[in-house]
Amino acid sequence: MLIKKPDDINSSEITSEENYWNRRNFIRGAVLAGTSVATGLLYRQLNTPGREAKKTDLASLPTKGGYVTPAGEAATEFEDITNYNNFYEFSTDKQAVARRAKGFVTRPWTVEVGGLVHRPKTFDLDDLLKLAPLEDRVYRHRCVEAWSMVIPWLGFSLAKLLEQVEPMGDAKFVKFITLVDPKRMPNQRDDVLPWPYVEGLRLDEAMHPLTTLAAGLYGKMLLPQNGAPLRLVVPWKYGFKGIKSIVQILLVKDQPVNTWNAVGPDEYGFYSNVNPKVAHPRWTQATERRIGEFGLRDTLMFNGYGDQVAGMYSGMDLKANY
Repeated sequence: MLIKKPDDINSSEITSEENYWNRRNFIRGAVLAGTSVATGLLYRQLNTPGREAKKTDLASLPTKGGYVTPAGEAATEFEDITNYNNFYEFSTDKQAVARRAKGFVTRPWTVEVGGLVHRPKTFDLDDLLKLAPLEDRVYRHRCVEAWSMVIPWLGFSLAKLLEQVEPMGDAKFVKFITLVDPKRMPNQRDDVLPWPYVEGLRLDEAMHPLTTLAAGLYGKMLLPQNGAPLRLVVPWKYGFKGIKSIVQILLVKDQPVNTWNAVGPDEYGFYSNVNPKVAHPRWTQATERRIGEFGLRDTLMFNGYGDQVAGMYSGMDLKANY
């Protein structure tokens, strides 16, 4: 399984000391960036290779072809993770997202958490990061288009946030909503998808410790093309269960209609568990291509996280509930 608990791994094992700030500088920068002016300074500092980078006690781990994860698989290179992206709010061309998202300002930023909860609250991002300190989480990802990556995230379990608002007994699902701002997200001017982008999880899925709200990767702050400043990571589900730039989280009684299920219900089900036995109408799910590799890999049930998550779907027909 491609995850280590916080007690088992130091942030320096993920961060390249040559190119990226260590965890302490990352969090300190997040606290300082309370305005859009501070944001500009923060991004210049965090994105300048080697600027004030501190030495670590461990050997530097490269972001280009040399970092092997604790599970023995090579992490996808930083350049690939940050230049091959699904983010339709900016572009439908995966290789154009980074260019079109450049300069996307993510401070100030708030996340409203409400719905069927006893203590609804709107969290400022900095307060949220202090509430739930970031942890190192290395996850394998398989996207719906049958390509995959291994990504070193910095994030925290979504459950930590949901516990703060105290879900009511009749809350069964969690609905996520992304930012709508066509001036900042230019592809929202087109009707390629209905906006805002919406995603959903069953409450037990959302409370699972692997379900992550990520604010960084490779030891640095999330770049806009990767879903800055806060995105969902659900490692046993397809790539489209990864809503980005989240501004609202609602606990609801009824199953929400998530964007891809609304657009193509014959292709995209609500659950979106990685299941190699269920073929997508336009491509197979049985194999995948790891970014940076030429050959194909066999797709693993639940993306290899079956030991941790299969129990949530006991007795369900996973072909009907795709």
